[in-house]
Order: sequence, then C-alpha cells, then structure tokens
Amino acid sequence: MKKIMFGAALIAATLAPQAKADTLLGLYVGGDYWAAQSSGGLGTSSDLQNFNFEDQEYGSYYAALEHPIPLVPNIKLKYNQLELNADATLNTSFGFGDKVFKVNSIVTGDSDLSHVDYVLYYEIFDNDLVSIDLGLSAKQFDGYIAVKGDDQSMGMSEESVDFNGIIPMAYGAVQFGLPFTGLSAFAEGQLLAIGDSKIQDYQVGVAWEFIDNMAVDVAVKAGYRAMLLELDDVDDIYTDVEVDGFFAGLQVHF
Repeated sequence: MKKIMFGAALIAATLAPQAKADTLLGLYVGGDYWAAQSSGGLGTSSDLQNFNFEDQEYGSYYAALEHPIPLVPNIKLKYNQLELNADATLNTSFGFGDKVFKVNSIVTGDSDLSHVDYVLYYEIFDNDLVSIDLGLSAKQFDGYIAVKGDDQSMGMSEESVDFNGIIPMAYGAVQFGLPFTGLSAFAEGQLLAIGDSKIQDYQVGVAWEFIDNMAVDVAVKAGYRAMLLELDDVDDIYTDVEVDGFFAGLQVHF
C-alpha cells in the first residue's frame, strides 16, 4: 500500500501546474536502476550471523520541489527498494527472535528494508558552475527480517521480525557543471552516527542534460551508490550490512 500511495503522489505532482526553477517553482522527478551486491550480517541481538547475499537489482524513485520562499526549506521524497535474500551455513547455533537454529544447518534469510527518505534542504549555492544543498532527512522503514531453518526444538521453522522506525540524518548534495556542454558531476549523501548505530547512503556520478529548453530539462545519470546499515537495537533489529554497486537513471526538471 505504501508503494502505491507514493507512486500516486509522484503522478499527482507531475500533473500539477509548474514553472521552471529559475522562475517560480521547480519540480524534479526521476528514477534510478541500481545493480547492487551486499555483504554483512543480521540478527535480533548483537551476536550477528553473517550471510551470503544474492546480487540483486533495485529501483528508486523521487520527486523534489524547489521554491523561492525565504527560510522555508525545499522538499524531496524518495522511495528506495531494498529487499535482501541470503543463506548461511551455521558454524554455531544462531538465535533469532524466539528461535534457535542448529549448528551445521543451513538457514535462509529474507528481508525487506525498503524505505522512504523525507528530505528538507536549502540551496546554499545554485548556478551553472556549482550547486550546493544542505539540510536534514529522515529514513522511514516499514519492513521485516525473516530467517528459516532447522530449529533446535521444532525442526524446520521460520521466524519473522517486523522492523518499523524513523531515523533522522544529515543531508548534503553538490553538483559541478561544465558550461555549454550539459555535462556535470555530482555527489549526494545522508549520514547518521549515534552510539553504536551508523547509516551512510551516498552516490557519486555524472549527468548529461540532453534536453534543455523553457518547458522541460531531461538528463541521464550514471555512477556509484553505496549504503551502510549498522543498526544497534533499533526496534529489536541489529544489522551490519553494506550494499553497493553502479546505478543509472533519468531525471526530468519542469
């Protein structure tokens, strides 16, 4: 349901009346394809189990509204798909939720850590040569982690733990343009470090704006994205997972 509501919001925003950013309002909508590999561990205690994760492809979709109203931040919404499938051969017994899985058995992991980013930011600089944005963001998770294997007391069974939470983060983005070419280089990231929990989500790449007129700008993007999720007892979930790989996308600016 959340995915459907977010998609409807993007469509509604696209159909609403707009003007270009350098006049009154600027609306950016886009999507990225991310071919990623993952590594690390998951658990419901600090004693994590390392898994062999499958390489997977993910999608992300976003919309950002920029305006000229002083002191009021611009806003960006981004949906990030992040579903992890994995397996592991246990060297020791592994406790997950209310289950304890047997040593030397094979367990499989299935998790949905997809989430929505809510970003409020200010444009510190904005011209053809350099653009810098700074602000705050929040990642809203509403998913689960499930493990299936040979339980010590019940035989083959599955344990699933829901994961819900909103995690505040710092946000920053920078873009450097090469005038009269439509080419630019960019970097964007979110960061949190509180206690033993740490989250990093950043991407770097290049963009080419191949359509540029008074009505619409269209650009293609490509680069590298990495996400680190080190969660320490966040809604009873512990993770130490790194996901990274190359991405490509399309952005439309009205």
